Amino acid sequence: MDYLALSRISLKHLTAFHVLLSTHSVTTTASILCVTPSSISKTLGQLREQMNDELFYRDGAQLVPTAFALSIGAEVHKILSSMNGILHQGEFQPSDFTGEISLSMRESTFELFSHKIADISQQLSTSRGIKVYAKEQASFDALIRGQVDFMILPHDISQPPTRSRDLMWKQIVSDEMVCLMAKDHPLAEKQLSIDNYLAYPHIGILDKDLAEPYFEQNLTQQHGSRNVVISVADFGAAAVMCHQSDYLLTCSKKWAEQSRQAKGLVSKPLPFEYGKVGYSLVWNQASLNDPALQWLHSQLISSV
Repeated sequence: MDYLALSRISLKHLTAFHVLLSTHSVTTTASILCVTPSSISKTLGQLREQMNDELFYRDGAQLVPTAFALSIGAEVHKILSSMNGILHQGEFQPSDFTGEISLSMRESTFELFSHKIADISQQLSTSRGIKVYAKEQASFDALIRGQVDFMILPHDISQPPTRSRDLMWKQIVSDEMVCLMAKDHPLAEKQLSIDNYLAYPHIGILDKDLAEPYFEQNLTQQHGSRNVVISVADFGAAAVMCHQSDYLLTCSKKWAEQSRQAKGLVSKPLPFEYGKVGYSLVWNQASLNDPALQWLHSQLISSV
């Protein structure tokens, strides 16, 4: 072990680096760490020298991490998480927490869990707040690097949302799938069959991280593929399109029952086998060294 090299890098360096990965700003990082921007610039300069890498380069008003900086982000997160666990041992008191926590999910997922998130926020009465990012903004890479604490997302239970060794996942809500259509849709008063399901155009949901859903694979193999004429980022946008067209939307039944955007749409059970679906919590195993995140984990798991 190179003790001399290790002695030149402190938790101050690693903490500044970790926050910079999320903020991309010296000024914002300085504000979070309650130091001056010049102090962060000095710390970054020292770390660049020790790491023999630029770590961040400027692009307009933002600092963009280098490939090397991104590659070490997960390991730095593990180091800081372990040290944070040592510093904050003992029973966690939500009312005394002064930090910040972050979640990532689709907008439609937030609709289902907003009551739970509101309850958590009220318990963390003295915290700096809860940040909820769109999944497209903070996905699995952000979880691995510790830039976001937890992710909640719908998926086929037969397909893990991630195969990363650093990430864990647990189903917290079971669900079903339904087909939504406008109230004046030609199929609104008819029983939905596989033939008329495939006869009409469909709205798809974009997700670059998850594999092709089991229901899509099984449907194609057994009956044929859907005619997806438009793909959008979320169930909410798809429901708006349903109101304006004869397109069909295949989505979460729990979301369809609660969403304001789905009000007035006709819901029908799918006419084919699609396996088991639900919502899962995904987290970085290293994050649970933090008592605050252990508590948050237990709160979200209790959503079952």
